[in-house]
Amino acid sequence: MRVIMTTKIDLASMNIKERLVENFGFTETDKLFDGNPIYRRGQTLILTTNDEMIYYDGLDRAIEEQLGIRPEIIVFASRHSSKQRLPALTVHVTGNWGKGIYGGKDESLAIAQPAAMKLALLKMSELNDLGWTVCYEATHHGPSELEVPSFFIEIGSSEEEWVVDRAGEIIAETIIHVLENYEKVKFPVAIGIGGGHYAPKQTKRALETDLAFSHIAAKYAHPLKRELILKAIERTSGNVDAIYVDWKGSKGETRQMARALAEELGLEFIRD
Repeated sequence: MRVIMTTKIDLASMNIKERLVENFGFTETDKLFDGNPIYRRGQTLILTTNDEMIYYDGLDRAIEEQLGIRPEIIVFASRHSSKQRLPALTVHVTGNWGKGIYGGKDESLAIAQPAAMKLALLKMSELNDLGWTVCYEATHHGPSELEVPSFFIEIGSSEEEWVVDRAGEIIAETIIHVLENYEKVKFPVAIGIGGGHYAPKQTKRALETDLAFSHIAAKYAHPLKRELILKAIERTSGNVDAIYVDWKGSKGETRQMARALAEELGLEFIRD
């Protein structure tokens, strides 16, 4: 069973949920999750909680306890906030390279599903008739303590964008496309290191080539511990084939360590 997670306190999340129900044939069931009605379409459930999703560590366990099912993947439909108020459609896996200031545990990473996130990036880009930015974000915020693959897909970056119907439609259609196809595709996978929070070089590479990204550690997370790159590899669904470094967008000690680690592990080293 696949799960789309939403929350009542997030305008973008409710926008996406409404578009999913209206456009993709989800029907309300007689079951509840966190006191809210569950919607179902085939092997996909829409669940709704009452609080911020970034703090929902152990969500997979809560689903198992309340519903008796273990999800194959969890898609968090969410808002994205930024001071720049950049109109954007974004996708990323969660976790913390350092302190867990916004949910999740310190130095803890969720399980990435690179094929799903790449499909999301490609589909959002294809459907984007709003002229907004479409991009990966670096790994950040919680929840980080999940034992099934997950990712956040977001409408950003202010209340003005969160309620745009077309943005909700794009994300809803993207989610359905991803859930129907992510297990059928195979891409070479890289851990991304360096660059800004919106991962411009990683996004460009994923849109223009067959490379898919797992966890991405932006420059602000450097210097990066070797153990955390190893953890990122471990917390990736499927194989990791490469370590990708935005060379100018990385601190010296981190990029040299990444190069040495790639060589040690027999992974391709991609310098961009």
